[in-house]
Amino acid sequence: MFDFFKKKKKEESAEVKAPEIMGLYINGSFQLNDLKLRLIEDKLTFANAHRNQLIQAIGEVKLDESTTLLRFYTDDDGFLQVVCKGGLTENHIDDVKLFFFHNTQGISSQSQWDKVLDEHVSQPTYLLENHTFTRVWEEMGESSPPVAMTEKTYMQDGSTSITDQFIMLYEREVDDNLFEFLLVSGEEKIIDNQYGRCLVESVGINITSSDIEIIG
Repeated sequence: MFDFFKKKKKEESAEVKAPEIMGLYINGSFQLNDLKLRLIEDKLTFANAHRNQLIQAIGEVKLDESTTLLRFYTDDDGFLQVVCKGGLTENHIDDVKLFFFHNTQGISSQSQWDKVLDEHVSQPTYLLENHTFTRVWEEMGESSPPVAMTEKTYMQDGSTSITDQFIMLYEREVDDNLFEFLLVSGEEKIIDNQYGRCLVESVGINITSSDIEIIG
């Protein structure tokens, strides 16, 4: 999946610094709690996650005036997603999840893209690998459309790219103390003056401070 980011059109950003939090930064790394993963991995959709994760890019999304979403993309086809409210310090962290890319499908036509946004991204339930996930973000009324957001991604070489995303979050209860999440995203950006579009499915879990260790 990370190859998709490498193909994105780059923008000059020599003086732009990528955001940092919790000691996480581009080319930095963190270690996942081995014991916790060994206890739960056989219950999850993803498996064999690398214990050491190297950060290769950072995404930033301004969800509203007070809420920022940060994604720390790693060399293991995954990302640590940190949601902050009211600022960008550890005291402002509201939620942390660890996701791994499960599947990416290219979308070649406008009609396919319209169908993905209208019918696929947001459903009451979503079936993946024989597991049923239930939509988390529900609105009043009969429909809950995908949430639109724009992500600015900071690359290792100092360049940046912009991606428009239309997303929905799902969950399933694995056991009494464990939920697995599914993030479904229709992603769109301009590549060589043409639309580049894809449907991305990512699966993940909640993360606490005891689940990761910053190692450099």
